[in-house]
Amino acid sequence: MAQTPTIDRLLNLVPDAPSSVLSHINNHPELASQQDAHGYSLLHAATSYGHLDLLKALIYDHHVDPNMVDEDGETCLFNAESVEFAKQLVELGVRFGIQNNDGQTASEKLDDEDEQPEVAAYLKQFAEQSSPTVTSGNDHTAGSTSSTVNGNATITNGETNGIHPPPPLPGGVQVNVGTMHANEVGGEPDPEFRRRIEELAARQDFEGEEGQRQLRDLIADAVSGLNEEGQGPASRRRLG
Repeated sequence: MAQTPTIDRLLNLVPDAPSSVLSHINNHPELASQQDAHGYSLLHAATSYGHLDLLKALIYDHHVDPNMVDEDGETCLFNAESVEFAKQLVELGVRFGIQNNDGQTASEKLDDEDEQPEVAAYLKQFAEQSSPTVTSGNDHTAGSTSSTVNGNATITNGETNGIHPPPPLPGGVQVNVGTMHANEVGGEPDPEFRRRIEELAARQDFEGEEGQRQLRDLIADAVSGLNEEGQGPASRRRLG
């Protein structure tokens, strides 16, 4: 009978046998998000050795938190050894503004000739391009308040949000957030639809590509069902 692999064994397999690691975690999915005694994870190892397929499988198929940190407070982005891989990590949902235990972001730590200065330069440029416009909290026409935190993550309506805007909704669907007057509010939101939204929002991969895809599908279903029932324009439906 084959012995159950351990996280230490899988970490040792990552450099030369990433496909074997994938096979093991498919059979033992509980190992996908485990960390060794130093907080080192398969995400960190896959990044260090440039195994993008393994990294994507961990995040998409096994719902591993892309922002998992090791004992030094560092995400796998701190292990990126090329600009191309750093771009992939950012697209996979790794936040570039997370600081390690020394108060450094990945770009700050990697900005050293003994590290990865090219990756650091890319992350700095990306952070500058992604910096949001700061809106005054007294500007009620904007409908939200945003500001920059640690040079990367933003706060929108008081909630930290370090991810990129989700892809466009299907079929030209638009979701507008604003204030409704009392006489504009319809009936109570569909309990089942509310349950599905809350269940989706609680998932670890909600901010990732799969989570955002399911959110788009859910909204599309709601809009489609609304039009079929003849309840008026979809933009007026209250989602909860």
